[in-house]
Amino acid sequence: MNRFDDIAERFPGAGTLVKGIQIIEILDQIGRPATSAELLAQTGLPKATLYRLIGALTAFGYIRHDPRLKTYALGHRLIELAGKSMASFDLRTAAETEVLRLSKELNETVSLAVLEGERTIYVDVRRPSNPLAIGVEIGRELPALESASGHAILSAQPPHRVNGIIGALPAEEQSALLADFAIARARGYSIANSRTLEGVVVIAVPVNGPPGMGHGAIVVTALASRLSYERRHVIGRDLMEAARRVMGNIGSAPVSITANPRRTAHVEEGLECLAATGAIVGEGPVWDAREGVLHWVDVAAPAFHVYDPRRGENRMSQAPYIVSAVLPAEDGGMLALTQNGLERYDPVTQALETIHNPEAHLPSNRFNDAKTDPQGRVWSGSMSLDASMPSGSLYRFDRPGEARAVDGGFQVSNGLDWSPDGRTFYFTDTALGIVFAYDYEAAGGTLSNRRSFLTFDPAEGKPDGLCTDSEGNLWIAIWDGWRVACYGPDGRLKREIDMPVPRPTSCCFGGDDMKRLFITSASIRLPASVLDEAPLSGALFAIDVDVPGKPATEARA
Repeated sequence: MNRFDDIAERFPGAGTLVKGIQIIEILDQIGRPATSAELLAQTGLPKATLYRLIGALTAFGYIRHDPRLKTYALGHRLIELAGKSMASFDLRTAAETEVLRLSKELNETVSLAVLEGERTIYVDVRRPSNPLAIGVEIGRELPALESASGHAILSAQPPHRVNGIIGALPAEEQSALLADFAIARARGYSIANSRTLEGVVVIAVPVNGPPGMGHGAIVVTALASRLSYERRHVIGRDLMEAARRVMGNIGSAPVSITANPRRTAHVEEGLECLAATGAIVGEGPVWDAREGVLHWVDVAAPAFHVYDPRRGENRMSQAPYIVSAVLPAEDGGMLALTQNGLERYDPVTQALETIHNPEAHLPSNRFNDAKTDPQGRVWSGSMSLDASMPSGSLYRFDRPGEARAVDGGFQVSNGLDWSPDGRTFYFTDTALGIVFAYDYEAAGGTLSNRRSFLTFDPAEGKPDGLCTDSEGNLWIAIWDGWRVACYGPDGRLKREIDMPVPRPTSCCFGGDDMKRLFITSASIRLPASVLDEAPLSGALFAIDVDVPGKPATEARA
């Protein structure tokens, strides 16, 4: 007995209706216009019964008949009904299960806020029995620009929508808001102290429906004293996973953020954890031979880090907006790549001063990894803030105030470096899982003959930051791959360093003999279950290797 016969038996008198539904579902399964002979074979119905049902379904518009080809296909009425169904499927209904689940699991107040014009309205609130849970009223309204939920929603909106809301504000205030939106978009969630309730922190993640359903945010509101810094980011990641489930169910975001399973419990012997900082996106390590220290950054909880191996300590200073790399400069100072382009950076005062932003016209982009070529030119790739579009380009800064886009169409611009002989340039697009190789002409800094040097299966992880050693080997941090891999100049795998974290992000050589490999990592978008297995995610690591790396060139000042 098939399922249609079973349903007809369970509901006496509905047999004819079930047969009609069977015809519609078979047409859907076939996926193309079908002949009556095919339908007869698939349904097993008597010929006269089939034709009577087809005639009725065609009259109501559920089936479309092509008399010339003598075929049948699904009709326009199904499209009309689907559209009306989606229009009535509001965000509150779609998110209700996740809001209730999160409130129980977190034991905090969880809400759904939606954007109406320039205000956010709380349309669903679940407060647990916890006596310290914050009370939020259904129907509460707040200006979108004055609430963490509003910032989360706006961070996911296109630039023209955001500009329409903030356009009348003073330039300085606009700049600060855009910086907040950029951070929220890059890491996927917003964290802010409540402006209306003292001592309360608000964590929010955007939830966008298909056209007609609107834009909202899942929001956790809690006493700041109850949530440590690390806990806030764990909740942010849990909210992202919940939002993805909601949007997957309504057809607007099927992508999962779950990391690949760990390949092995083995951790490379000799690997050291230098600083368990819990960075959200540790990136851009560079060895500063002048001071004998390692500079690196946290992109998504913006901060500059300096690791001093002589003291065995890591110093951190917050950055005002997204920063993705720092580079020693020949005048004794430092340069930084930020969401504002290339900037001068003073590591003593932490002051930033914009030099040149070649993508000022692309507010939804940011710069990512950067390096200095042997001639002192800065190279850096750009990418969209949420890594969703191939809007990135590869730039060469001939001088700090001059930049030229030398290639484009990248989704997640990432690791880059040169072969020891200066004849080959390597550059990564993490989203594509490809490390490209180019022929490199050193005098003019020109690229030619782009080709795929290495291609990775996403199930094994994706290439992130990289560096080359003095023998031309490529050391590549494998995002979601739980390892750093070393490939020879011929592309053959030579060594793998198993890591205790799923998302190593970049690596560089340093130390007095340049035989120490420093490795950064990320904790971004890892749910609590993965962090339980990999509690050192976001830490800085190091391991000694046999072949020395190449010293970093100081950038032209």
